[in-house]
Amino acid sequence: MKFFTLMFVVLFLTACSNNNWRTASREPAGIATLPKEDSRAIIEFYAADAFSWRGWFAVHPWIAIKEAQASQYSVYEVTGWQVKRGLSAVRHYQTTTPDRYWFGSKPELLLSIKGERAAMLIPKIQAAIALYPWTNEYSILPGPNSNTFVAWVGLQVPELELALPFSAIGSGYAE
Repeated sequence: MKFFTLMFVVLFLTACSNNNWRTASREPAGIATLPKEDSRAIIEFYAADAFSWRGWFAVHPWIAIKEAQASQYSVYEVTGWQVKRGLSAVRHYQTTTPDRYWFGSKPELLLSIKGERAAMLIPKIQAAIALYPWTNEYSILPGPNSNTFVAWVGLQVPELELALPFSAIGSGYAE
């Protein structure tokens, strides 16, 4: 029994591909279309395994929006360290590569909408983001967290038909 316990502990502690968030990959995964290659409006939802051992159980999702003719995507996500710094939980930044690894974990594309339908839904997504009710709160369990945020947007904009993975722990907090 001691052997199995020891093996579990060793596997548990060494399972993360990178135990240092400062050096973990944040390189583009090559999933997203570069803005200069597609002038259409684009909406994409991504999720990657959470950092460290949490990735065994949970994902971190984010939203990327590119308006028609835009040279960059607007990326929206919720992070706990924002709240710890006295900032809004909702983080927003501009980038040409919204599909970057999440601290060593390759993202998965959950949803992609392009063209006229995306152009029609972008204002609705932006309105939902602006109305997110837990901007000053963050809790891994039961939420609100990054999964709560993306689920909230999906509930406010049902036309997205967003389906989050089972490992989107905290997504039920939005219901």
